[in-house]
Amino acid sequence: MEIADKAEFDEACQYAEEAALAGLVSQYSGTLYRVAYSVLRNSADAEDAVQETFLRVLRHRETLGEVRDQRVWLIRIVWNVVLDRKRRAKTRPETDDVAELARVLPAGGLSAEERAAAAQHHALVLGCVEQLPAKERQVLLLSAFEELNSVEIAAVLDITESSVRSRLFRARNLMAGLLNHSRSLR
Repeated sequence: MEIADKAEFDEACQYAEEAALAGLVSQYSGTLYRVAYSVLRNSADAEDAVQETFLRVLRHRETLGEVRDQRVWLIRIVWNVVLDRKRRAKTRPETDDVAELARVLPAGGLSAEERAAAAQHHALVLGCVEQLPAKERQVLLLSAFEELNSVEIAAVLDITESSVRSRLFRARNLMAGLLNHSRSLR
């Protein structure tokens, strides 16, 4: 009788583990995709990076219970995956799909003129983001697009919180200057 109870217990544990992993996928796949896409600028590569992230989670699922903040932990994993991919690839500049991203961003419910103006504004902002130095761009992307706080960004990038704040300050100042310069050229 004990063997049957142990088998049922093992099966229940496996089911609970699979349900927890499925919950992680459904809850965080969109966030991880956005992080990956913000760096890779290619939807297929971003999807592959998210898939690789969850494969790494599967390989290390026994440590899942030790993780304090799953969102930051997963973002750090996907961040490392995309940086590894970029280091290996080095074939395409990061600005490849800015036009595609600008086309997709404007919200519905606007008139054609408002959509065109919003698309132009998004393209301008994304173009300015692409001009930022890499360190400032990384911090700005994680802060503005993924809404991570400075503690979470520090954990993802493995830098100090004060470095995050100073990079974010520089990024915002540079963005303001770039946007003002772009507007004055119109």
